[in-house]
Amino acid sequence: MSKKKNKNVRTNNSSGIAAFLRKPAVQIGILAVVALIVYLIAAGGGGGAAASSMPREVSVDQAYEMYQQGDVFVLDVREQEEWDEYHASNTTLIPLGELPNRLSELPKDQEILVVCRSGNRSQEGRDILLNAGFKATSMAGGLKTWYSKGYPVEGAPK
Repeated sequence: MSKKKNKNVRTNNSSGIAAFLRKPAVQIGILAVVALIVYLIAAGGGGGAAASSMPREVSVDQAYEMYQQGDVFVLDVREQEEWDEYHASNTTLIPLGELPNRLSELPKDQEILVVCRSGNRSQEGRDILLNAGFKATSMAGGLKTWYSKGYPVEGAPK
């Protein structure tokens, strides 16, 4: 008879776990934990292995150093009017709103430095590029700071 009780105890324990896991609140909790883990992995990756070779953001001085070395493709994501007013020499303009549709115009085998007026749009542009598998970083401070430091530009801010 004692064997029968032990068997029932085991069955009750097994069904207790199964019953626990069948509760909607527990299932939602497990789903939430899995979703959080997936989100943290995706957010930490920043676009995969290609993105890991560059910092997410560089200072204006670091950007100028990269620019001088010539080993980076400089992408300006401002609007045409802003570009016409002034821009860093030897850079390419693709306005931020057009960037997702013009990715084929960018080099996949070269690091890309994304710049804008103050540094906000360049972060968005960098994230678009990272998500598309490019090696990209953005410049904090933007071309306003670039110009104020005396780095080369064509034109001048009004």
